[in-house]
Amino acid sequence: MQSRVRIESRFRKARSLLFIVWVVASALIVGLTVKLAADRAETAIRQEAGETLAVQRETLTGVLDKYRLMAPLLARQSSVASLFVLDAQDNPQELAARRMAHWLTGMSAALDVAFFFPDGRLLGHARSDFVAQRTGLSGLITEAAQGRLGRAMLWLDPQRRSYAFSSGVRRNNKLVGIVVVYVDFFRVETAWALSNKPIFVTDAQGTVVLANVDDWRLQQVDALRAGSGGYLRLNADRQRGDKIDLTRHLPVLGWQLHVLADPRPITVARVAFGAIATLACLLFGLVALILLRRGEDAMIRHRADRATALRLERKVRDRTRELSRSNTSLSHEVEVRRRAEERLRAAQSELVQSAKLAALGQMSAAISHEFNQPLAAIRSYSETGQRFLDLGKAGPARDNLGRINALVDRMAELSRTLLSFARKPGQTIGPVPLRPVIEEALLLARPRARAAGVDIFVDEKLTDLHVCGGRVRLGQVFVNLVNNAVDAMATREDGWVRISARRRDGRVEVTVSDNGPGIVSADLQRVFDPFYTTKGPGEGIGIGLSIVDNILRDFGGTITVHNRDEGGAIFTIDLIDAATGDGTGKDAGGDAEAREKVLV
Repeated sequence: MQSRVRIESRFRKARSLLFIVWVVASALIVGLTVKLAADRAETAIRQEAGETLAVQRETLTGVLDKYRLMAPLLARQSSVASLFVLDAQDNPQELAARRMAHWLTGMSAALDVAFFFPDGRLLGHARSDFVAQRTGLSGLITEAAQGRLGRAMLWLDPQRRSYAFSSGVRRNNKLVGIVVVYVDFFRVETAWALSNKPIFVTDAQGTVVLANVDDWRLQQVDALRAGSGGYLRLNADRQRGDKIDLTRHLPVLGWQLHVLADPRPITVARVAFGAIATLACLLFGLVALILLRRGEDAMIRHRADRATALRLERKVRDRTRELSRSNTSLSHEVEVRRRAEERLRAAQSELVQSAKLAALGQMSAAISHEFNQPLAAIRSYSETGQRFLDLGKAGPARDNLGRINALVDRMAELSRTLLSFARKPGQTIGPVPLRPVIEEALLLARPRARAAGVDIFVDEKLTDLHVCGGRVRLGQVFVNLVNNAVDAMATREDGWVRISARRRDGRVEVTVSDNGPGIVSADLQRVFDPFYTTKGPGEGIGIGLSIVDNILRDFGGTITVHNRDEGGAIFTIDLIDAATGDGTGKDAGGDAEAREKVLV
């Protein structure tokens, strides 16, 4: 009793120490996990927003570069310079200028193209309120007159904004006019509207000049209240909340491109990974506590067992006789179990034999029609031949005997194929001709296909192909594949199975396709697993395709399956081409099996 108290006191202290260590370790692990998860989530958010920044920067820069080059190129055109030459009545060519402005606007998708005289008088333009209200015109004309590329951000209201480029038109080194190209930002903001992130552009004064949020346009960025931790709290009601602000400088324009990313995934990552880490720590602590408790119980049991052992030693002599009787009883029980195991093995052997007989019965039922027809024909030919002999007509009787011989040969070939398929095949691998193997397999499969109304087509290219394998086992592959296809089309009236082959990169690729219902996508990766079947009870146990896969692996080949776009399944068999592969074992493999078939 005192020993038990000492053990419990010692383990109580150990549990207290374990709890302290667990609390400290759990706090460190949970804190580190939360930080790593938040950092990873923030990195992913910033990377995604950075990709958006890069794409939108290139888009905006590309649009502005297009029109930035357009103004000086137009200014150098002689056709544009000729617009500023007065006509015969000393009148400006306003009509020609308007036509050219309309044509240039339509071809370039600019908001407007306008032509001005150096003194600011309008020669012609296409369609813009910016020209009519002369917004920012003085600065554009001044810069163009100085030989520089004029540029200015213009706006009439939050919905009507444009960026203008101007260039001077010179004739004989004399400034005769100004070309102004107005950029339409509608397409840029329309593309931004497809993004689920707020995107906006601010100029050097902090004015939002472009944005995919209507309320922000022409607002000062100072109106957006700055938050803590590198976030931005927005004033727009439908966008209120903390956002991660990522910017990219546009050096040519002096603008800043902003993309606001939603930081909520960071909070979700913190909560999720914090919960997972907490649960893991709780589980670890619980396991440690259970192990410690088990150690305590084991030590207490050990002490109790030692005390019990001392008492048991005194009873050994009294129990010896009882143990002897128990040993005798156990020996008898062992004998009974041994006999039961022998009966179980015998029952298993009977089940295996029953399964074999059932398979042979199914195959015999499938080809019985192939034997019944020739037998009926033989009987008919023999009776007709007797009548011809009675009438003294030896020629027709001889023809009937020839037909009888042909039918007997056909039945013998079918019998040899059936027996060869049923017997245990050899394991030797060597070059075998592909077409005879398939024809022998179809002798067994065609009766079943004919009964189901399924046509079988074989590609003529099979004639010259030889592959590395075993003749009987390779035939078993095609029997299983064709029978599976026939079973899949049991309810179709126009079912067909097609076998074709081709050479490719030192391999032979054989395809077995059908026009059945195909295979469910979820089952495509499992059809070759042992005992996996989609057939009903009593229709199959799901080992046919597994056997096919194992046989082909022995031959150094593979088999894959996918569905046809028109419906049905395609099994693709990849085998070594005997013409280019290792031909070792030809005499011991394919020819030996052929000799076995002849002996049968």
